[in-house]
Amino acid sequence: MSNDRVTLTDKQKKAQRSRSIALALALAAFVIIVYVGTWAKLGANVLIRPM
Repeated sequence: MSNDRVTLTDKQKKAQRSRSIALALALAAFVIIVYVGTWAKLGANVLIRPM
């Protein structure tokens, strides 16, 4: 079995890290938008309900 691994250059590693950070920020923004949208749609009355 041969070792056919790809070795990334420093420039490629930096670009990959930048893409990963951008993706993480986009995912976090999406989660926040969905959370705020849910609260806006349900309103404050969601906490006032019979038990």
